[in-house]
Amino acid sequence: MINRISFILNVFLALTLAAVLLLSFKGDETTKGTGFPALPQTIRSINLNKEYSFCGERFPLNNFDVRQRLDAELLRNVYFHSSTILAIKRANALFPIIEPILKEEGVPEDLKYLAVAESNLSNAVSPAGARGVWQFMKSAAEQYGLEVNDEVDERYHLEKATRAACRYLRQQKELLGSWILAAAAYNGGPTRIYAEMKNQRARSFFDLNLAAEETMRYPFRIVALKEVMQNPEYYEYHIEKDHLYEPLPPYKVVKIDGPIASWADFAAEHGISYRMLKLYNPWLVNHKLTNKARKTYEVRIPK
Repeated sequence: MINRISFILNVFLALTLAAVLLLSFKGDETTKGTGFPALPQTIRSINLNKEYSFCGERFPLNNFDVRQRLDAELLRNVYFHSSTILAIKRANALFPIIEPILKEEGVPEDLKYLAVAESNLSNAVSPAGARGVWQFMKSAAEQYGLEVNDEVDERYHLEKATRAACRYLRQQKELLGSWILAAAAYNGGPTRIYAEMKNQRARSFFDLNLAAEETMRYPFRIVALKEVMQNPEYYEYHIEKDHLYEPLPPYKVVKIDGPIASWADFAAEHGISYRMLKLYNPWLVNHKLTNKARKTYEVRIPK
């Protein structure tokens, strides 16, 4: 008798708990009792019945291989929630800086999505040593005019690194004939792409069969990121405007043409913290600046 009563009570408690959970998440716009919006998740396949392009160059979706590879990258990025939502938030802060530079340099605006693919719009450091939003290796950075040493690393200077990336990509487009191939070269190296195009008698990136899986996926990943970032709500990324990251608050520029014994002291003299100095000037990678060449640097100081 006692076991039967215990069983009935357990069933009653289980049903009660299920009912509470059901009511708590019953398609309302807010999660009851918390005041916070509900976070529904609908997992669905991607509709590919539209045109996908990069820098005005169409992806030939009548090719089953191209279609399946694009589908795979769309699925990976649409459902890579934390990374994708961070990219959307950061884009609000960084794209207004990147876009005018792309225009001034005469390259397509779609190239901004290459920066998303490279670093998710952060000052990342790769295992191979590439750094910054555009992920330049040291040799390439110096080749395209960026200063890289123990005290200054302009791979972290967004404006200068963006201009260097524009020059690199424009050069590769002239060499290889398309922006899609230029993007592939950014990832896999122009020498390798050029050689494989010749060896395989390939007419476009989509004809290539490369051993490097990352490079094979790279243009597809860029276009997938472009698609979800241009249409976030279609893919159920609902981000309130005040949740987006903002550009750096206003600042003034102080020109430095000599050595700085301590950036911490410099920051204190200007009424800011060392942390703020580094946030506004991430290309300052040491606690001091020797500056034997007496170069002029523009240091940003928050107002």
